[in-house]
Amino acid sequence: MSQPVRVAVVGAGHLGRHHARLYAGLPQAELVGIADVALDRAQRLAATYGVAAVADYHDLIEQVDAASIAVPTAGHFAVARDFIDRGRAVLIEKPFTRTLPEADELLSLAERRGATIQVGHVERFNPALIAAKGYLQDPLYVECDRISPFTFRSMDIGVVLDLMIHDLDILLELIPSAITAIEAVGVPALSRHEDIANARLTFASGCVANLTASRVATRAVRKLRIIQRDSYLSINYGERRALLFRKRPDAPDPATIDPATIPDAKAFVYEKLIAVEEIPLSIHDALEQELIAFLHCVATGARPACSGADARRALELAWRILDSIRANRERHTPP
Repeated sequence: MSQPVRVAVVGAGHLGRHHARLYAGLPQAELVGIADVALDRAQRLAATYGVAAVADYHDLIEQVDAASIAVPTAGHFAVARDFIDRGRAVLIEKPFTRTLPEADELLSLAERRGATIQVGHVERFNPALIAAKGYLQDPLYVECDRISPFTFRSMDIGVVLDLMIHDLDILLELIPSAITAIEAVGVPALSRHEDIANARLTFASGCVANLTASRVATRAVRKLRIIQRDSYLSINYGERRALLFRKRPDAPDPATIDPATIPDAKAFVYEKLIAVEEIPLSIHDALEQELIAFLHCVATGARPACSGADARRALELAWRILDSIRANRERHTPP
């Protein structure tokens, strides 16, 4: 068995705590230390696992093979650059970076230093999405809803880079077609950035995707719906469920049915017209699988499931949406 990958966690906040917890329990990893500018926060987390705590992440670079970077988005570039420059692999929480020039510089540096970049688009590891992919055919219409209550996290970015980018990454993976049109709107309800956003994307294939993201909702919803020619896929990320709806082969023509003869229309539809199948899936922790995949890439040199190049594509699309939001706002702002 190969030696465990020596890893550091930079950022002891909400996500960093989960990275540290999982690394500490994985045989493929040796958690070496935790860094956070708030040293007391790093110390409390590090004490749980008996590892080093530092305020300056530079103190850990020479001691590790890899690092999880879970600092605010504005800090992704500088922290990742310093680890990559020393040939260390990095798992950067989404979004990859705040800007495209920052992403390009990290990709170029990683190529020169031979360092692995994986980006934390964790929904790629959601068991419901993994199971549903086997039923994907030719999407005609896609609907993405990702809404949550206000958490006071990620205040340095808006909801497009904070939440919607998950769905942008998935769309780019599922639909290998160029995007020909974008129409988007966003509203800064509480913060300096957009807290609610909607985007309509048109693909060259003819598929249309409608995405809604909000971080000021009363409840959390993470759903993906895919309409295909002969079926409809419904994916619930939060509940880790995937359903397939298909017209029954022996279904009668609805136009020939007298509604007055049907006491319960909904029951009739699902008994006689539409078959609903619960797609079997293997339940697992998506973040744990993401970290295991990262450690495997570090140990073997394999290409990450969500590479830096993949994440850059999602980031570029997010900025196109932000440009559309800005243009839309300018069009409708009184002079």
